[in-house]
Amino acid sequence: MEIIDISVELSNDTPVWPGSKGIRINRLSVIDENSEVTSSEVALDVHMGTHVDAPLHFVANGKTTEQLDLKKMIGECLVLSFPENLSCITASDLQAKLEGQSVKRLLLKTSNTARALWNKREFCQDFCALTPDAAQLLADMQVDLIGIDYCSIQIFNDSNLTHQILLSNEIVILEGLDLSKVAEGNYQLFCLPLKVSGLEGISARAVLIKDHPDNNNK
Repeated sequence: MEIIDISVELSNDTPVWPGSKGIRINRLSVIDENSEVTSSEVALDVHMGTHVDAPLHFVANGKTTEQLDLKKMIGECLVLSFPENLSCITASDLQAKLEGQSVKRLLLKTSNTARALWNKREFCQDFCALTPDAAQLLADMQVDLIGIDYCSIQIFNDSNLTHQILLSNEIVILEGLDLSKVAEGNYQLFCLPLKVSGLEGISARAVLIKDHPDNNNK
């Protein structure tokens, strides 16, 4: 069994959406002659790094993150890898890769990974993301979760329709994934968002589990 951490490490070097304050870490105390403990506090943009979006993000009176069904975030998952020359993923792009497969959890490995965008502190506006027709296809397929390898599921400076379609159909959006160590294929996904009341988005730790046949008896 192989465990692959697909969460982004959060620091002051992690790229964030324009205008975001990112992460602020304050060390309250350190172990020294004046203190017996190390203690810290963190202020965090809930849409920074690896996080889930709940319907409330773009749907008035929609569900909040603690109301999301954990079953949607745990279980069989398909990772699809797309060509590096794709600037966006359309419905036809998805259909060509899925070839009629029925999936519940889908992660998209795009040119964002090939370009190592997580290694660049400056936010990149021309990241690869979903078009609204692709979002509608996923809604029609009744998927439970869609994930992508950069800050947002929708194209920068596009309308909010991609988010609105997905969230109005209660599809969990998992943004900010590090898929650099992940090959296309089938996995088990375990994604656990922090349990905080009343929010439209929240940080999560996400891992993929890959079973290797030769290790089944170990």
